[in-house]
This record gives sequence, structure tokens and C-alpha cells, in this order.
Amino acid sequence: MMAATKRIALGVMALVLLAGAAGCAGSGSGSPVSGPGVANGAAGAKKKAPEAAPKSALRLIGDGSTAFTGAQPKQPAVQRLAPGRKPPQFVVFSWDGAGEDSQRLFSHFREVGKKYHANMTYFLSGVYLLPESKRMRYDPPKHNAGSSDIGFNDTEGIRNTLTQIRGAWQDGNEIGTHFNGHFCGEDGGVGTWSVEEWKSEINQAKSFVKGWKTNDPALGGEKALPFDYDKELIGGRTPCLEGQKNMVAAARSMGFRYDSSGVNDQVWPKKKGGIWDLSMQLVPVPGREFETLSMDYNFMFNQSGTTQGDPDEHEYWGDQMRDGLVQAFGRAYDGNRAPLIIGNHFESWNGGTYMRAIEETIETVCTKEDVRCVSFKQLADWLDAQDPAVLAKLGTLKVGKAPKAGWAAYLEGAASPGKDGTATKAPAESAGEPADR
Repeated sequence: MMAATKRIALGVMALVLLAGAAGCAGSGSGSPVSGPGVANGAAGAKKKAPEAAPKSALRLIGDGSTAFTGAQPKQPAVQRLAPGRKPPQFVVFSWDGAGEDSQRLFSHFREVGKKYHANMTYFLSGVYLLPESKRMRYDPPKHNAGSSDIGFNDTEGIRNTLTQIRGAWQDGNEIGTHFNGHFCGEDGGVGTWSVEEWKSEINQAKSFVKGWKTNDPALGGEKALPFDYDKELIGGRTPCLEGQKNMVAAARSMGFRYDSSGVNDQVWPKKKGGIWDLSMQLVPVPGREFETLSMDYNFMFNQSGTTQGDPDEHEYWGDQMRDGLVQAFGRAYDGNRAPLIIGNHFESWNGGTYMRAIEETIETVCTKEDVRCVSFKQLADWLDAQDPAVLAKLGTLKVGKAPKAGWAAYLEGAASPGKDGTATKAPAESAGEPADR
């Protein structure tokens, strides 16, 4: 498997995003580190001959590591918000460096997602599909070829990760990117990279996903990933939330539609640098006077400052994170309905208490009325379908603040005028669960 957990870049803990909201959004500890048909017609009707089975839509790409298999299944219908209607409450659960190791957390949370009708975004680190023996094929900016602060993988680890990526996409989830070597800090970290260096990093991340059969011949018999990654990849999150400006400048010319590398309050998203800014958010820390980022790493940093803190505090720390995220959800759900963005890693910090906290949060929020637990891609699709004037009006609502006169009065006249001078009409959003869940 991959490099030992001790290689987690905990040095980035020294970074302070805001008073009381410390640390890096990701330590590079993604999991590989540590290793009914149609009813019959009326009686007597002539029975139709069975139709021929459709030909397979599969079309291999390149060396067969990826393939075009048609539209992604289990995607919700995208509709414009009807005039005066309260927006749905979106929640995005995302995972940095997603990969499958001996903890089996990728496969576990895929099952959790299916149980609670939650699609998620898995930010894959490209080097998790690159074997240690081919490490020199990674040439990171400002570092020696073959370098990586999160190591590389072995054949078993790559195979297990491929199985989960393949299944996750078929479940309706999104495969984004956490890029490659997870370099943080001032000494050659991603925050120091130029636009051109970011283009190189993104191209390499794509290449490792598109060429794993070539890079590890032992995997030649494995099924192709069921998507064209050049089209599937539309967003990511940078290591330690560093380097956002130049990364976005590079990524917007490479098909990206959103980024989740910044820090924001719980307000409606806007575009930044030409793409949707779906940043991490500041959320309550129950019992404390400050807020921290909506991520396991930041709760851990503020609670123990180490991944192996006092065992007697583990249960409390997990409860504190869960309760903070649920409070953040509540103030949006009952307030401005801004999408809630949550990020995590497949990790076992402080006895796995944060994984319990996230699972309990998913169970609590994704089962509520008018809540849609979606991927970033699905959220971006919804945002792109909305009237810009309506989104602008939503953007004026402060954290936790619902319209004083109610949603109907607040949004009824917000739509942009049509060509005839009347407000543009939009199809009403269907009630209940999104389609194909």
C-alpha cells in the first residue's frame, strides 16, 4: 500500500485561516495513506414481439483505462426554481484524496450514501492510481520527479480504489480531483505554483486516471472506468486550500466549472474567476466562541492538535463535530437556505470519531423534507439552470437569515424580464426526492 500515516503533512497545522479556525483543509491523509416493466395491455390485445436488446454504449478511450458508457445514471432532474418558491436545501458531502485502503471507508460511505439517498463528491488524488514502481512518471512543479507528500500506491491498492471509483460513478456520485502530490507550505507548496505549473499538475492528474492500465500492466484485466475523465472532471479542491487563484486561472480553461478551495460563510455561492466558488464554510463549534471550517481536519486541530489525542475525549470530540455541522445545517435550513458544504478525509483520527460524526450527520440531515444531498457537479448544474437575478437576490441573505416577509414575497419579482417585458417563467420544481434515486 501507500506511505505510512506518519508522512501526513501535519506541519500545515501552523496555518491559521481565521482566529480560532486553524489549519489546513486537508492533511494529505486520504485513505491510501496508511496504508418493473410496462404493465400488460387490455385483455385480448396482440402481444408485441420483444425488442432487440440495445447495443452496448461502451467505447474504450486510449489504453482502455476509461470509457464512454453514455450519460451518468441516477442523476436528479435539473429545473429552474419557480417564482416565489423557497429553494431546496442542498448539502454537499465531499472527500479529499478519496481512495480505498484496509479501512474500507470509501466502500462504507458509498453504502451510507445509498442508504440515505445522498450523492457525494470524491476528490481523487491522481497518484493513488500510480504504482510506486512508476513514481518517476509524476513530475510535480517545484519538486523532484517521483516526489509526493502522500506517497504512491501498489497494485492491490489501485485495484481496490478503481472498484470504488467505478461503483461510485455508477451510483450517481462525482469523481473530482485533489490533484497529486499534496505539497503545502511556502517551500514549493501549491500556493507558490504559477498558472502554467497548475496546468501541468491538472494534466498529470488526468493522465494517471486515463492511463492506469499502461502504468500498471498487472491491472490489464480490470474493467475500464465508465467515464471520459476529460469530460467528467469539472472541479476539485487544492491541498491545504492553498493556491486557489492560480489554480482557478488554469482550471477554467481546462473544463472546470467550480472550485472548493476557499473559505466562506454560509451564504449563497457566486462565481469567482469565471467558475462557481463552492468553498468550505465556517460552522459553529458547540461550547466554543469561535467557528471553524466544515471539515474533520479543522475540528481535530482545534480539539486535540493531533490525530492521536486523549482517548477519553474521543466521543465528546465526535459529538461536538456532529452537533456543529447539524447546527450549521439548521441555520441554513430555517434561514437563507444556502447550500451547506462539508469536506472530509477517509481517516481514523482520534479513534475514528469524525467518521462516526459524519455518518450521523448524513443520517440526520439527508432524511429531512426538501433536503437534497448532492455532489458538487449536481449543485453546479442546478445553479447554472437558475435565473441569475434570482441567485443574486438569494445572495443578499446573510448567514441564517430567512426573508422577513417570507419566501414568496421575497422571490416573486426577482426573475429577469423576458423579451416581452414580463418575468421569465420557470418550470416548477417537482416535489419529493430527485429523479432516479
